Amino acid sequence: MMHFFEDITFAQQGYLYALLLIPLTTVWYVLREKKHHPVVLMPNLAMFARFGRSTKVMMRHLLFGLRMIALGLLIVALARPQTSSRGQNVTREGIDIVLSLDVSGSMLARDLTPDRLEASKAVAADFIKGRPNDRIGLVIFSGETFTQVPLTTDHSILLNMFGGIKSGMIEDGTAIGDGLATAVARLKDSEAISKVVILLTDGVNNAGSVDPLTAAEIARTFGIRVYTIGVGSYGEAPYPVQTPFGIQLQNMKVEIDEPLLQNISQKTNGQYFRATSNKKLEEIYKEIDQMERSKIDVTEFSRKYEQYLGLAVTALALLLLETLLRFTLFRSIT
Repeated sequence: MMHFFEDITFAQQGYLYALLLIPLTTVWYVLREKKHHPVVLMPNLAMFARFGRSTKVMMRHLLFGLRMIALGLLIVALARPQTSSRGQNVTREGIDIVLSLDVSGSMLARDLTPDRLEASKAVAADFIKGRPNDRIGLVIFSGETFTQVPLTTDHSILLNMFGGIKSGMIEDGTAIGDGLATAVARLKDSEAISKVVILLTDGVNNAGSVDPLTAAEIARTFGIRVYTIGVGSYGEAPYPVQTPFGIQLQNMKVEIDEPLLQNISQKTNGQYFRATSNKKLEEIYKEIDQMERSKIDVTEFSRKYEQYLGLAVTALALLLLETLLRFTLFRSIT
């Protein structure tokens, strides 16, 4: 009920001052009643003690009460009370993002837990879950490349496909240029307000037919921003190697072409990151998530509804009732 009154406004608020007439009229009515009340001097009133006031006489004040209520309702109706409904029209313009993920054999190195590939998949999956308004696609590459999932808003399909990504799915190698070019091809015709590639690799470009810097130039031409991530510790990393005694971990040199990845990001107005641990990789995706936010336009609207009619009808009904009672039930009294 209180919430309802908070939502009421008055188009003609000045009329509400007329409500002061009600207490003034009430005071006048009380004083008049006292003045005209008959007084009879009697030596002893004990004989009248057993008689009470007539209910009908007491009820005569009801007529005045009905008239005052009707007057108050009419004044409020003249002030034109209004209620309003408010709402919002929300327009969301998402960002198109393609994740280009290196699945070469070196991604099995265990300087991240449980290894570089699984850590990258897990963090990327969390990133996807936090972008419900965006179309996201997935490209994987090693010695060759292909689109695992085209741009889609059905993130459940995308997340399911992540589970099946394994090193060795395609020919081994590190075709950074092809991985970037394929991602760019998926975004070049996009009409999104922002087009982004997140390219993650742990190696040096040694395969493929497209030069990475050429792919970066093409990305810049189509207004695509590229964030590059070099994943792997500095120096050496434990890598699983098949031996006659089973799989054993051997330390192998970490080789990431950081100058190339930095150049790609600079050309496309992106940024380069180095992920040396699971925590650092998570921080990188969070930073990209903050830099690339969807555009949300919120338009507020308010609609007014007139509420005076019910008040006016009620007031007229009370006046009719007061008139009817005055000339019927209370006729002899008034």
